[in-house]
Amino acid sequence: MDTSLLAPLALYSFVCTATPGPNNIMLASSGLVFGFRRTIPHIFGINFGCALMLVLSGLGLGALFEAWPVLRWAVRIFGAVYLGWLAVKLWRSEGVERREGAHPLTFCQAAAFQFVNPKAWAITMPAIASFTVPGRPLALQLGVIVAAFVLIGLPSIATWAAMGAGARELLESRKGMIVFVRVMAVLTALTALLFLI
Repeated sequence: MDTSLLAPLALYSFVCTATPGPNNIMLASSGLVFGFRRTIPHIFGINFGCALMLVLSGLGLGALFEAWPVLRWAVRIFGAVYLGWLAVKLWRSEGVERREGAHPLTFCQAAAFQFVNPKAWAITMPAIASFTVPGRPLALQLGVIVAAFVLIGLPSIATWAAMGAGARELLESRKGMIVFVRVMAVLTALTALLFLI
């Protein structure tokens, strides 16, 4: 990789992982409802899923989406349905009072969600196109891109879970907590709708 691309790659990684999107809204909600510690597997699952997507995109999976646009729509629809389901679960959670059987996303669930998250695809495919140089070893270039996303992305997304967990302390009243959780549920549902636009 051309060393002149390192600073733009770092900035791109930060902007893509720190800005609002399905992952960060879900992490803030999980931090709020379950606390930061119980959200850690979700955080690492997102990080691993995105890293795997970067590798697969670099190996040519992204080209399938370009060749068959129907696959892109299938991902969008599935992602919208999944986020809609999460929004309903969040709406019904009534703040930090956890009903029996309620639990945060697991590592594997969070990693798998990346493959139906249009924002994740919109991040990974351009990253490969923008930060690889033809004629240079692909494995090394992919390693640098993945490392940038993992090292920069992990604290960026963890901050969202920490903000959600911090809101637990700020929202002491049951009514205030329910309002906050339902606002997060609505944001999640709106994100699901954006998948279909």
